[in-house]
Amino acid sequence: MRRHKKLKEEAELNVTSFMNLMIVLVPVLLLNMVFSQLAVLDLRLPAGDQPGAVAPEDVTLEVTIRKSGFTVARTYQEQTEVLATLPSKPDGLDYAALSTTLQDVKKNPVFADKKDITLLAEPETDYQTLVTVMDTVRIYPAVVAASLVDALLFPDISLGEADALEVTP
Repeated sequence: MRRHKKLKEEAELNVTSFMNLMIVLVPVLLLNMVFSQLAVLDLRLPAGDQPGAVAPEDVTLEVTIRKSGFTVARTYQEQTEVLATLPSKPDGLDYAALSTTLQDVKKNPVFADKKDITLLAEPETDYQTLVTVMDTVRIYPAVVAASLVDALLFPDISLGEADALEVTP
């Protein structure tokens, strides 16, 4: 008896259904992908007491961050003038009042072209407060042509440490 070998045909791989799946799946996954966004701020150190570091005719704007509230001040020719004192609300610092005050300061012709501001914080100021204040002094929501946009206030931020409060006896 002779054994007959059956000729085996090579199986063809049908990838059509797999390709159809990929054509649908890849765009869906790309559309649902969350894009992470990192924001980086270019921070500067405030000018120190070195001679010639700051021209006295330049006007500088400072926001002091304390637990008791914000103080907005300007320094011109080595004379510091407090523009506004914003006390804390019972539930925390008043960021809306800070934004409104800085918008009013920006309307002043002296500060119209100014882009730099110095933030002076107490040593125990928490990180989230500092970030929120930086966001508040950089931009504010404005309505332009019936759409909400972010308008610039003072985008060049310098950080420093606030002086200790003097306690009068």
